[in-house]
Amino acid sequence: MAEKEKFYITTPIYYPSGKWHLGHCYTTVYGDAVARFKRMEGYDVFYLTGTDEHGQKIEKRAAAAGVSPKQFVDGLVAEIKELWNALDISYDKFIRTTDDYHVAAVQKIFKRLYEQGDVYKAKYKGKYCTPCEAFWTETQLKDGKCPDCGREVQDAEEESYFFRLSKYAPRVRELLTQTDFLQPESRVAEMVNNFIDAGLEDLAVSRTSFKWGVPVEFDKGHIVYVWVDALSNYITALGYNPESKELSPQMKKYWSADLHLMAKEIVRFHSIIWPAILMALQLPLPKKVVAHGWLQFNGDKMSKSKGNVVDPFELLPRFGKDSLRYYLLRAMPFGADGAFTAETFLTRINADLCNDLGNLVRRTVKMNEQYFSGKIAEGKAESDDLPLIAQMNALYGEVKAAMNEYKPQVALEKIFDLVGAANKYIDLTKPWVLIKEGKTERLGEVLYVLTEAIRITGVLLAPFIPETAGKVLDNLKLKAPSSFDGLEYGNVKSYETVALDALFPRLDVKKELAEFEKSGEKEDGKAKSKADKQNKEKKEDKKEMSEENGLITIDEFFRTQLRVAEVIACEKVEKADKLLKLTLKVGEETRTVVSGIAKHYTPEQMVGKRVVLVANLKPRAMRGIESQGMILCASEGDKLVLVTPESAIASGAEVC
Repeated sequence: MAEKEKFYITTPIYYPSGKWHLGHCYTTVYGDAVARFKRMEGYDVFYLTGTDEHGQKIEKRAAAAGVSPKQFVDGLVAEIKELWNALDISYDKFIRTTDDYHVAAVQKIFKRLYEQGDVYKAKYKGKYCTPCEAFWTETQLKDGKCPDCGREVQDAEEESYFFRLSKYAPRVRELLTQTDFLQPESRVAEMVNNFIDAGLEDLAVSRTSFKWGVPVEFDKGHIVYVWVDALSNYITALGYNPESKELSPQMKKYWSADLHLMAKEIVRFHSIIWPAILMALQLPLPKKVVAHGWLQFNGDKMSKSKGNVVDPFELLPRFGKDSLRYYLLRAMPFGADGAFTAETFLTRINADLCNDLGNLVRRTVKMNEQYFSGKIAEGKAESDDLPLIAQMNALYGEVKAAMNEYKPQVALEKIFDLVGAANKYIDLTKPWVLIKEGKTERLGEVLYVLTEAIRITGVLLAPFIPETAGKVLDNLKLKAPSSFDGLEYGNVKSYETVALDALFPRLDVKKELAEFEKSGEKEDGKAKSKADKQNKEKKEDKKEMSEENGLITIDEFFRTQLRVAEVIACEKVEKADKLLKLTLKVGEETRTVVSGIAKHYTPEQMVGKRVVLVANLKPRAMRGIESQGMILCASEGDKLVLVTPESAIASGAEVC
């Protein structure tokens, strides 16, 4: 038997300095979907996650809490493991930077870099951001503040060991510009222009101003700083020992990493610093670094230090793990920021999971039982069946292509396109009419086609919402899948189905929104204070504008983000004469926008057009569809026309 091809995937290791939130969940659920998908493709997968437990911030918070740093992080690590269990995260190893084997390996890595001349001792003077635990030069600051988090920085000067990062600048630049190492592409120019070409300086990799860290073995006044400590986890987890002549069995088997997955604020560390350290250690480089956007709440990055967090421990008992997994994977466009709102979360559950998927399974299986005692077999397909059958046969290839580009949102869109097509097929074939007309043979074939659509949907949903996928297949008396084998139409020739409980209960959105408000999930602590302040400012702005006859400032105008978007698909919204559902390509991401232009443009006329999109508009639900922006039009009387670029320009381009 041939040895399986390996696939090594990592999340960043999370910093246990406070409350875990939905932003942490996004990266880990995303990684889990990729890991599960690769396992079902037949790969030998190693999925690593963990915690980054050293640093000044933890030392200070532990002191404030009256406990040791280790006691402080132990409680938070137990919580995050509990959270990953509740979300059904299938990690293969959980690493802690306080683990003895990691500490010992980091000390050896640091010593080797020093002995070979890649680390040297000098004095550091610059700007330091405590929340990010990052040093910056004056030129890297943004408006005098930390370019990552926007907060104040302090002058810092201390004796330090430095890593010769500048030595590896040419090789790192070549890696970024000559390969597809970093995705999305928009991050490449940011790294090259802002850091490498701006002058890549040597990096401070030890500290003396606090004690909670890995001691430098040969200079006990210093501790190894985060760049060597935390980043090395990806190889120490595999048993890397720089003093050994041979790599450990797991290093031989799994390194290099196939995918480092993270949020965009730590791309610099993983696409510049980490490759340079690996070059110094003469180890193979990771194959891919993928940076996703931020999960925002109240218009800002979800962050413990900002207080604008959504607590997954409160959401999970109310809505279940797969509701949360599905929303996170479906709501975030690749590479772009996404916004959590209670309304869009609840609407997604009702529209996609309860109405579309749940009703398809329930209606089909009920009809199987009612008309054929649950026993359905393949018959002869007719012309009305062929489009849906073709869609089923193409689906795995489309989903695989999306996942090879690490775009779970696109993969789920494709799967739910089949769900929607299957529901439309019911309306087209009208099983209730067929039974009245005595066309039982044709009715049997229709129900077999629908049951096959459910099977294929259930199998392909397994990496994304595994518990629900299992329940879907339980209705068909099939086991949860371990692979994607047999996804072609007609692979299962007959079924004996059984109607089980509904997959998702329909939610009372109004009632649930009230619960969000009541429980404080929508706003807590600092977020509430910030929101109150923002609301007050908005009222004052509105009053001021009224006094100035509606005039606004240039700063107010530029709060609106306008982008060029290309319409790549368009269809009418059912039971809505004025609405079109547009699928827009905006640079690297794909968005859905509902627009009331159906009386002026047909779907066919819209496909291929470039339009102007209001890109930072709060998403809203329209006819059960989440609309992620608004396109601009001009009107005169009954006439309405699109606002479009004068000449060809790339989608995603800024309108300024």
